[in-house]
Amino acid sequence: MKKSQTLLLLALFSLGTAHAQKKKPMDKKQEIEQKVDQLLAKMTLEEKVGQMNQYNGFWDVTGPSPKEGNAAIKYEHLRKGWVGSMLTVRGVDQVRAVQKIAVEETRLGIPLIIGFDVIHGYKTLSPIPLAEAASWDMEAIKKSAQVAADEASASGINWTFGPNVDISRDARWGRVMEGAGEDPFLGRRVATARVKGFQGDDLSAPNTIAACAKHFAAYGFAESGRDYNTVDIGNATLYNTVLPPFKAAKDAGVRTFMNSFNILNGVPATGSSFLQRDILKGKWGFDGFIITDWASIREMIAHGYAKDGAEASLKAVKAGADMDMESHLYVAELVKLVNEGKVDIKLVDDSVRRILRVKYELGLFDDPYRYCNEKREKEVINSKANHEAVLDMAKKSIVLLKNEKNLLPLKKSGQKIALIGALANDKNSPLGSWRIASDDNTAVSVLEGMQQYKGNTLTFEKGADLTVGKTTFLDEVVFNTTDRSGFEAAKNAAASADVVVMVLGEHGFQSGEGRSRTNLDLPGLQQELLEAIYKVNSNVVLVLNNGRPLALPWAAEHIPAIVEAWHLGTQTGNAVAQVLYGDYNPSGKLPMSFPRNVGQVPIYYNQHSTGRPANSDNNVFWSHYTDVEKTPQFAFGHGLSYTTFKYSAPKLDKSSYTKGETVKVSVDITNTGNYDGKEVAQLYIRDIAASLSRPVKELKGFELISLKKGETKTVTFTLTDKELGFFNNEGEYLVEPGTFKVFVGTSSDNVQETEFELK
Repeated sequence: MKKSQTLLLLALFSLGTAHAQKKKPMDKKQEIEQKVDQLLAKMTLEEKVGQMNQYNGFWDVTGPSPKEGNAAIKYEHLRKGWVGSMLTVRGVDQVRAVQKIAVEETRLGIPLIIGFDVIHGYKTLSPIPLAEAASWDMEAIKKSAQVAADEASASGINWTFGPNVDISRDARWGRVMEGAGEDPFLGRRVATARVKGFQGDDLSAPNTIAACAKHFAAYGFAESGRDYNTVDIGNATLYNTVLPPFKAAKDAGVRTFMNSFNILNGVPATGSSFLQRDILKGKWGFDGFIITDWASIREMIAHGYAKDGAEASLKAVKAGADMDMESHLYVAELVKLVNEGKVDIKLVDDSVRRILRVKYELGLFDDPYRYCNEKREKEVINSKANHEAVLDMAKKSIVLLKNEKNLLPLKKSGQKIALIGALANDKNSPLGSWRIASDDNTAVSVLEGMQQYKGNTLTFEKGADLTVGKTTFLDEVVFNTTDRSGFEAAKNAAASADVVVMVLGEHGFQSGEGRSRTNLDLPGLQQELLEAIYKVNSNVVLVLNNGRPLALPWAAEHIPAIVEAWHLGTQTGNAVAQVLYGDYNPSGKLPMSFPRNVGQVPIYYNQHSTGRPANSDNNVFWSHYTDVEKTPQFAFGHGLSYTTFKYSAPKLDKSSYTKGETVKVSVDITNTGNYDGKEVAQLYIRDIAASLSRPVKELKGFELISLKKGETKTVTFTLTDKELGFFNNEGEYLVEPGTFKVFVGTSSDNVQETEFELK
């Protein structure tokens, strides 16, 4: 071939290649990867390690820069580009100022990612997450997270340390208020809804924020419910109960994970390659980044897993922890560890690549100030639309536990109502725990909510103060146990009333991180007050404010109407009043079992059968307590309505199936009461005999349906291999042939059953 022909062919090939490239432009993901690689190539080792370093806010950014002490060191690191993220910096003016230092004063101008604990709202607060889970309404939960993201992003924040997807069966653990309860199937659905609510469809949009699935993993199984305590569980529990909500969050696109404080198999989660590299980054293919929990790298020394900061840093980075939250160890130790050959630079590069990737996805390199719009900040935060959204969420979160004597709904006229309890006139406690951006005393109280209804005579008496002294997030809550001076006035009001509404429960700061309890009763003088009021008027409606399941055996036996109203956030009083007066028919269902007493804890519906499961021979040697029933006071999935629902027997489309086929289960549900209402129809299964013992019931489907009075609807559930299988102790998913029982009903303990064979 002549040289001229060769050159012509090469030219044509180049044109063709260019045309093909023009037809197939680089997609956004490829573009980001290219930019990350280009930036990484420019970075010094110190700058790379800096991206792995997160500092808490350490000075008033809009004021003078710190000149001495720890704050001055952090400030100098920030100016050198040795800080990749900051947390608890909030407000457009503060975020803009700190971002300006990172972008305009450092060599490479890499923007910060700004993190914050947006747990159940920013300024305008939704119910605590456990309460939201009681709605079983995934669209409402997603909307709640959207509202939180909208407000947080308007304040300059672009990353939340949520959702908490820890499964927990122990109400003593204060952080149950942050999760979705005891069930992994419900937990998976809630995790997906929250991630999609926070992150939306476009992470670079200025009204979305990166989510963080936490705490990876098994934090909710801390022994005795004591926060930060040891975790010792088997692989069957890990794979089938703990991990599924995390996997759901990953599949929903969550961009970050946070590891947990606890040990698992003797290894702190922060130093666990098994969790972080083998499962999350390996088997699951997660390409976001992992942040440690607060100082958890340093805490590996206290765990007895590392002798000093250098060894802790070495073990953490090798295990896959990408960003150090407030241990100050990566920035102090990693450069030296790499230079000494103890840490492969590839591990650092991998972590930095993951962090930069998320920053590019957030659009921070396109506009570091995209979350810093003062006009939007004023318009969005505490907007009318956001208050309407959290009110809707609050009403959907309320669970009617008991309603004898038809006390509820209250009549709207002609009644004398006594409202009793310090919490009824409290505007702070209903905000709940983990509301660090909100303003104190901004909740609508139950008294204010009930005062909106003018047709009845309403009298309020607190009966007794709940707490003594100032109560803040950082304080231990001290309860009044001596001052009964208000009892007589409360009893007089109750004696002359047609109905008594008592608002009792936990203070909002009594649950949350570091708030474990050994008693699950009504604290202070509340139980004594409840019994005193009941003696003068038995027509009592008990409204509970709490962040965890409580043990209330006396109330469950004596009080005719009990409403679980949790800590419902900003619109608490309006939500409670609208439910009590019947303007909203409650439809919530419990996401955690309520024990009869603390000695039953942990108690949960999806337990395994023992070898002596029933008292068939009335013999003492069977699995039971000698002083209380085995069953919970209120079971998982329990929740009443002002109307009633009748279920037909569940029907299968056939009696046997082949692996891979879809099992269809249908049931007719009729509203047989006098009110329109919503019902959460629940489907459970039991694999009768398997290679690993399976629980007596496992939730595998639920449908939230609306029914007008007299209306009947057919609900059809589908079961596939995804619902019928389980993980073995090696993490392999199995679907085994055999007999399956199917249970359909209104709660885990109120179901009808059928069965089928899987061949």
